Amino acid sequence: MLLLDQTRLPAEESERRCGDVPTLVSAIRSLAVRGAPLLGIVGAYGVALAAVRGEDVREAAGVLAGARPTAVNLGYGARRVESAHLAAVRDGSGQEAAAAAALAEARALHREDAEASTRMAEYGSDHLLRTLLADRAGERDLKLLTHCNTGCLVSGGGGTAFAVARAVHRAGRLERLWVDETRPLLQGARLTAYEAERDGLPYSVLVDGAAGSLFAAGRVDAVLIGADRIAADGSVANKVGSFPLAVLARHHGVPFLVVAPVTTIDEETPDGSSIEIEQRSADEVTAEAPKGAEAYNPAFDVTPAELVTAIVTERGVVSPVGREGVAELCSAPPAGASRSRNGMMNS
Repeated sequence: MLLLDQTRLPAEESERRCGDVPTLVSAIRSLAVRGAPLLGIVGAYGVALAAVRGEDVREAAGVLAGARPTAVNLGYGARRVESAHLAAVRDGSGQEAAAAAALAEARALHREDAEASTRMAEYGSDHLLRTLLADRAGERDLKLLTHCNTGCLVSGGGGTAFAVARAVHRAGRLERLWVDETRPLLQGARLTAYEAERDGLPYSVLVDGAAGSLFAAGRVDAVLIGADRIAADGSVANKVGSFPLAVLARHHGVPFLVVAPVTTIDEETPDGSSIEIEQRSADEVTAEAPKGAEAYNPAFDVTPAELVTAIVTERGVVSPVGREGVAELCSAPPAGASRSRNGMMNS
């Protein structure tokens, strides 16, 4: 398996070869590959790789699912392909046929994610322009703030939140994309800026702590973020620093949108307090600190549902956000027209 090594971007575009599950797990933990939807795809291909190699598929799925515990898509992709492989085995298929079934399921997930990206971009930009910011219909000056990285680098297609920003840009309505650096590993400054530059979006990078001054100056029309796990009550786990943006957005009356595929919703996680938050190494934040300094370095934080204006998925939009709306969304048809909680039709 060949992966674009995201730790080397934007300075270098290089591939990282992962010939077995342990090497792939190392790539996942080092953030060479990252982003919830893409982790689901990688987890799926990882299990298929184990099947092709004649290894223990169940063990491989378990190891991959636990590589980054907050990101629910990783476990979803791994377990989905494990189930496809097991079904083939139960049907009496030989090892080669069962491995082929596993690979076919991984490819199907990859295609579905690409299609989901397209629909999320459409639904998100439509909801933003027609519903949340309808009073600005005659203006072409939308200023959007995003956090971490949510474009092609996290998806099999165009991405999640960044795909919405790109759709707004293509509609001629984007004046500025504000890109949080996203401390401590700078996924915004390194990766989102890289994608914005490549796609020709007007953007500016800012340190995370500067976002408040933008809100105070009235220079943010909406916040767009992705998600690594959405609980059944609509609470959202995303890259650390997302929760403060939600608080700022609420204080200043700015819409706060979460864009993620339905596979990121975990109905078995009842609320935000039940989400396991990955703790990263202290080395990521202590490089400039005195030797021996201790660190608090969570990879994610949790934004409660009441601070989320809308959740945008490939099945439609939930707004307002709550347990009932999330459950309705998860039970909605996977394709075609779907209705948001506020009555808007997405098609």
